[in-house]
Amino acid sequence: MAEVNNDLNKDLEKASKEPIKSDMIVRDVILAHPDAAEVLMRVGMGCISCPAALMESLGDACMVHGLDAEEVVKYLNQELNLPQSAEA
Repeated sequence: MAEVNNDLNKDLEKASKEPIKSDMIVRDVILAHPDAAEVLMRVGMGCISCPAALMESLGDACMVHGLDAEEVVKYLNQELNLPQSAEA
């Protein structure tokens, strides 16, 4: 079990340094960048803890909420001091 937790921690640490992209699952974004939850709520995604967040990409969530995914990705990366994604 400790080995699984070690692997998960390494994956999260690596992900926390990479830019956010629209194809990332909302849950994974929040796990890697806990402050992303507040930023997402600021742009109108108040239901970040809903069941869809477990399997929905950030781009799909933006579409459901009537938001421009590229703008949200750009804003998230800026607010979290991450490099901009090549897609933005």
